[in-house]
Amino acid sequence: MQLIDTHVHINFDDFQIDLDEVADRWRSRGIIRLIHSCVEPGEFPKIQELAQRFSELYFAVGLHPLDVQQWHAGLEEEIESLAQSDAKVVAIGETGLDLFKADNLEAQRAAFLAQLSIARRLKLPVIIHCREAARPMAELIRQDWDVHGPVAGVMHCWGGSPEETAWFLDLGFYISFSGTVTFKNAKQIHASANGVPADRLLLETDCPFLSPVPKRGVRRNEPANVYYVAERVASLRGVPLEVLAQQTTANACRLFQLPAV
Repeated sequence: MQLIDTHVHINFDDFQIDLDEVADRWRSRGIIRLIHSCVEPGEFPKIQELAQRFSELYFAVGLHPLDVQQWHAGLEEEIESLAQSDAKVVAIGETGLDLFKADNLEAQRAAFLAQLSIARRLKLPVIIHCREAARPMAELIRQDWDVHGPVAGVMHCWGGSPEETAWFLDLGFYISFSGTVTFKNAKQIHASANGVPADRLLLETDCPFLSPVPKRGVRRNEPANVYYVAERVASLRGVPLEVLAQQTTANACRLFQLPAV
């Protein structure tokens, strides 16, 4: 059985002591590819180094919505240049809107639209962070696409309702579920995970955050735990784990244009 963790942050300090052992564990669980997200472009050299160290690791470059205070006139050009500098860059992001921890919507909108433009020019998907912002996010994407045309992408660590999920499915996006889908009381996420079409479904850990059941009490999440996310989503959808693994792995390879194994 093969799995792909489509959202990791193993450049964080949490992993620097035992990263080789972490890699051994993800390989033992059949994780054949990982997509490393990027919080801000200053992370690029470290993430690039990790992608050189681990052949199964591919990555993105972008600016997180909670870091838009860093946005300046030259950052769009910098992100685009970095994305073109390494063949293992397979996405722009993570970018998006977060109205749970911040209220600077206009600044977030500007940075997000600029990164959509980069993705469109480079024909790369976007990794979208969307927290307490589903309606403005869907409206913004729709308005942008009506003028400039569509961009492929994924709603990462999705926690929205089935209705909100449908908005982004209608826009052509993939939907990725993290360890939150394993939480007992996450009924809204369970319903959404059950309703996403098989060809639009992705899995992730968002490590080192959001450890899934049965590892929820462990403070550092890691890529090997995407197995438990897959297990829970398969149970919710009433399909064998091996079938779900095959579906989600094929989806990730298609969206991120990953090489065949």
